[in-house]
Amino acid sequence: MSNNELNSRVEGDKVLVLERVFDAPCDLVFNMFKEPEHLKVWWGPIGWELPVCHIDFRPGGMWHFCMKCTDRDQGEYYGMESWGKVIYNDIIEPETIIYTDYFTDADGNIDETMPAAEITLKFIDLGDQTKLVNRAEYVSAEELKKVMDMGMLQGISETWNRLEEQLKQLK
Repeated sequence: MSNNELNSRVEGDKVLVLERVFDAPCDLVFNMFKEPEHLKVWWGPIGWELPVCHIDFRPGGMWHFCMKCTDRDQGEYYGMESWGKVIYNDIIEPETIIYTDYFTDADGNIDETMPAAEITLKFIDLGDQTKLVNRAEYVSAEELKKVMDMGMLQGISETWNRLEEQLKQLK
C-alpha cells in the first residue's frame, strides 16, 4: 500500500473499513482529528470548507460542524451546506477515537432519514508514519449502500489527501 492510497473493503455487508498510511508521527495525526484549528483546514472533500466547527473533545463530548461547498466549478453543489454531529463515545490518546457520526441540521437535530455510523478510528504508530484505520458500521447493508451511492469513498479519499497535505506543512 503506497502512502497516498486509500485502501477500502466491506466486512460482512454493513461495515466499511478504510486504511491509509500517513507520512507523519502518530501524535500529530491524532491531533489533526482533535483540534478545531486543524480540522478547519483539511476536513471535507476538495472545494468544501468548514465554516462551523464546534468541538468538545472528550468521551460524551460532541463535535458539531458544517461543510460548505465553496467551489463554483462544482455546479449544483456550490453553496450547499452539509451539517454533521459526532458524539464521542471513547477516546484513548493517541491510539483510538470511537464515535457515532450523524447527519444533522444547523441546530444539531439528527436527520433520521440519513445513515448514522458507529466509527472507530485507530492510529497505529509506525515510527515516522501512522497507519489510520477507519471502521464504520452501519445499521444495515442498505444504509452503507446509501452513503456509498452519495460518493463517500471519493469524499474520504479527497479529505484524507487534504489531511496529508496539511501534515506535510506541519512536519
